[in-house]
Amino acid sequence: SRKHKVDVTEILRFALNDNCYKKGRKMAESNFVDYVKIYCRSGKGGRGSVHMHRAKYTPNGGPDGGDGGRGGHVILRGNRNYWTLLHLRYDRHAFATHGGNGSKNKSFGKDGEDKIIEVPCGTVAYNAETGEYLCDITEHGQEVVLLKGGRGGLGNWHFRTATRQAPRFAQPGEPMQELTVILELKMLADVGLVGFPNAGKS
Repeated sequence: SRKHKVDVTEILRFALNDNCYKKGRKMAESNFVDYVKIYCRSGKGGRGSVHMHRAKYTPNGGPDGGDGGRGGHVILRGNRNYWTLLHLRYDRHAFATHGGNGSKNKSFGKDGEDKIIEVPCGTVAYNAETGEYLCDITEHGQEVVLLKGGRGGLGNWHFRTATRQAPRFAQPGEPMQELTVILELKMLADVGLVGFPNAGKS
């Protein structure tokens, strides 16, 4: 009868809408990442230089070896333009560069380049091995140094004395630091119910 006649078009439309909804929901869930584990490594410091000054009219010029450069830091920085950790899902390694070595004429080595990890506000960092709390990023532009780069070694001109005028040694740079870090995004939602007293809000 006409009363129980089924509209095939409506059924197909409903099925398509339901399928699109499920696909969209699945895509949204896959794009929202609130937990990542990354391996971080700071840069090691450059070694100091062992060099003696040589010039045409100064045969015994003395030491002039420069200092090594500082290794790069690994830094977390808050960025309000991010709302998920998706951009770190496939970038699991954060390496800062090493400091340059010192050279002659008291020339300092180049400092290593810092590695900055942009994270959304509300990100908490933990030590992956011990579970220890490390830091919390709450504001846009906030920066926290996760791993410090190694300090550069002193050149041999620092070690000259009245009794040791030609030191033939210098300091090596400090080693790098390594750490596996868990970044977790804390989402807080404040929900309020508005209504008259005794209106059944509970």
